[in-house]
Amino acid sequence: MIRHEPLRPPSRDFPADEWNVIETGFRLKFLAQMETMLALGNGYLGMRGCPEEGGPNAENSTLINGFYETRPIVYGESAYGFAKTGQTICNVTDSKIIKLFVDDEPFWLPHANLLSYDRRLNMKSGTLDREILWETPAGKQVLIKSRRLVSFANRHVAAIFYSVTLLNVEASVVLSSEMAANGTSARIDSADPRQTRAFSGRVLHHQSSYAKDRRIVLCHVTEKSRLMLTCATETALETACPHTYKVAHTEDFGQVAFTVDARPGLPIHVSKYMVYHTSATASAEELCGRAEWTMDRVTTQGFPQLLAAQEQYMNDFWRRSDVGIMDSREDRTKRTTLEIQQAIRFNLRAVPAGLWCRDAGGNGTALGGPGLLLGRKGGQILHQRRHRAG
Repeated sequence: MIRHEPLRPPSRDFPADEWNVIETGFRLKFLAQMETMLALGNGYLGMRGCPEEGGPNAENSTLINGFYETRPIVYGESAYGFAKTGQTICNVTDSKIIKLFVDDEPFWLPHANLLSYDRRLNMKSGTLDREILWETPAGKQVLIKSRRLVSFANRHVAAIFYSVTLLNVEASVVLSSEMAANGTSARIDSADPRQTRAFSGRVLHHQSSYAKDRRIVLCHVTEKSRLMLTCATETALETACPHTYKVAHTEDFGQVAFTVDARPGLPIHVSKYMVYHTSATASAEELCGRAEWTMDRVTTQGFPQLLAAQEQYMNDFWRRSDVGIMDSREDRTKRTTLEIQQAIRFNLRAVPAGLWCRDAGGNGTALGGPGLLLGRKGGQILHQRRHRAG
């Protein structure tokens, strides 16, 4: 039997905390694990914990519950009663991209000189938070803060608050808010019987695309299941620094690029709102209209109100569902009380998040047929750990 040694991240880079899953340094070899651990979802919409800058990614996924494409099931030997059609949850439009350039130098995590790095899944507020201090090759220090949420109160909505502050000298800053459909996916091993075959061609076919000022709407449909998808984004920028912007879009891509004459100590705040709607019966025009109605509402509310609603939802959830651990016997559990408490809350928060996972333990992009919820698998782990902690 083939055995693989588990890849265990060092505890100094991933310290235990009862309310947060913390990453204190960027480690490329743990990229896939952290994308899964830091995923956000609300039962309808899910996003893996990929960096806002568009990469690097082990497997970038934005998934919608029940949005799938059909495919023929091929057997070595067919027999009466065998299913002939499979359903594969497919990746939808990736709208969480915000690229950063300082004096035309791209912020790319594997190559960046990071003076400090802190990314954490905040289980108390239901957000993915990040704070980075980056020094460019020219010695310019840039403080980058971001906060991402997939809304529980508005299931069609996700949002990102992205802040950039130059600390020592002025510079030209470009912030590119983007969305892209039919992105490349990680290679799927078709010889593995636990995984379904990846689609070789386009999954999402263009129906409509347009822009209204800083709002971009892309509408696509799947070829065989005929499910319609509309993704809309709107990006707002707040800063005291002089700035301009331009908008561009194609059938599969949208971009709002801000050029800012950044000055030391003056923050640049970007709020990005993302809306997804799907339907098996609505026309492209109707579905785009629904997405715009939702976008009108959330942009009027603003990011602070979305965040307050998210925190209120999580406060109510933890008040009803929290399981506290006190003074577990480390000689029996081989884990500290803090580590067990963190593990239990991590599994509990997956229940309202409804995070998709693949049968083989991945992320759902190759899931055939009905999906598994991470919450169900988490419940099994929770059950085991509660007995071990006793």
